[in-house]
Amino acid sequence: MDLVSRPNYYNKLEKLLGKGVLIVLSGQRRVGKSYVMKELVARKGEDSNANVIYIDKEKTAFDFIATYNELVAYVDGKIDKTKHNYILIDEVQEIQEFERGLRNYYGESYIDIIVTGSNSDILSSDLGTMLSGRYVEVFIQGLSYTEFLEFHNLPDNEASLSKYINYGGLPGLKPFGLDDPETINGYLQGVYNTILIKDIIRRKKIRNVPFLENLIHFIADNIGKPLSATSIQNYMASNESDVSKNLVLKYMKALDEAYLATAVSRYNIHGKKLLETNDKFYFGDVGIRNYVTGGRRANDIEKIVENLVYQHMVRLGYEVKIGQLYSTEIDFVGTKGDEIVYVQAAYLITEEKTFNREFGNLMPIKDNYPKYVISMTPYMDSSKWEGIIHIPFVDFLKNGFRK
Repeated sequence: MDLVSRPNYYNKLEKLLGKGVLIVLSGQRRVGKSYVMKELVARKGEDSNANVIYIDKEKTAFDFIATYNELVAYVDGKIDKTKHNYILIDEVQEIQEFERGLRNYYGESYIDIIVTGSNSDILSSDLGTMLSGRYVEVFIQGLSYTEFLEFHNLPDNEASLSKYINYGGLPGLKPFGLDDPETINGYLQGVYNTILIKDIIRRKKIRNVPFLENLIHFIADNIGKPLSATSIQNYMASNESDVSKNLVLKYMKALDEAYLATAVSRYNIHGKKLLETNDKFYFGDVGIRNYVTGGRRANDIEKIVENLVYQHMVRLGYEVKIGQLYSTEIDFVGTKGDEIVYVQAAYLITEEKTFNREFGNLMPIKDNYPKYVISMTPYMDSSKWEGIIHIPFVDFLKNGFRK
């Protein structure tokens, strides 16, 4: 696949170089972490004062580096103290006790260390303890809608949006094109199976694989609905699958750590505190979510719209929670520094009942932070109602909250 620049991520990475911190590119497998890293390899490779040491643990050529001792031996043989060294390791979690090896090079003024990982628990392992906060995480997501258009050389129209909604934003779709659903489905199946086996089953030593797959399907089919370990346990029991609440919690955490389906906490807007029950889950890629559920998108388009709005708010740099104001639920509360936004996501607003729900849920919020409703309603352009701004879905995917 040709290297296509993703300047949003590359610029973040460039700003962190030379700051004395270890950089972790995190995110689900196949969202493009490797290509962000390869762009750095390509650019620094053109600098005569740079020495690039690149280890790709997804390639069999680096199978000989399986432990931290082998990592140190290899890097020591490549270091050039007359230049600035860039140690780049793709899928670093495949190296046993990698954090012990990285400790040899951390803090050296002539070395930058950049690693990628497909499981968030590498940040809560000895890596976090060893560095005591001296690392920075750059979270990589699949393609935004505008990147999707660029990658696939598509016009901005309804047909292209439909493909984005159906197939998601994994960059690896590019060589296959977007005109053969069977081939696309096969690719998505392969990515899903890799995440399932490498990042969940093998890494977490999962034994009850049938329950795990049922759980993933259940979550995929219930995007945007409050889920608790108890409610899932009860559902499984009704389907003659007897599992403990602790097992449900363990497997839900494993999905979250693999970035397959992210748990989003609830936030009490009135009390300004997090609530500990009934998280919602959103998939890291809607293409994989659609592969898991199968069927036609017309049956669950509202869930996908909500999932994509969540993804894009994260992409825009917001920390996103589910809002709770007394008995009223707000789809998303986004915070970024001192900025707060309240968001309702809907598919179509064609009835008064739907209008009153989506706009009315935001009305009781009495602070002065902006409130938005995002929908695919035809002919409903950017407009205000009682101070609440409507943004067409595709406009939000292209421009965020900008007017």
